[in-house]
Amino acid sequence: MQDNEILSRISSLVSEEHELRSRLASGEVTTDEENARVKELEVSLDQCWDLLRQRRARRGVGDDPDYAAPRPANEVENYQQ
Repeated sequence: MQDNEILSRISSLVSEEHELRSRLASGEVTTDEENARVKELEVSLDQCWDLLRQRRARRGVGDDPDYAAPRPANEVENYQQ
């Protein structure tokens, strides 16, 4: 996946999150449904940002960014702060 594709995916996920919040406000989805989906979106966003950072880091040291790979959700979500 190229940087522009990752950024497009991020934009799509953020748009979906905004739409979901609007649907919650209008009563189209329940709070539980909204919370569950937002959690999924947040994990996907974290994975996308992680992949983009990997690609940029590889490029920054002269490596091929195409060797960056998406990490599993449990790995991305359990980073130490």
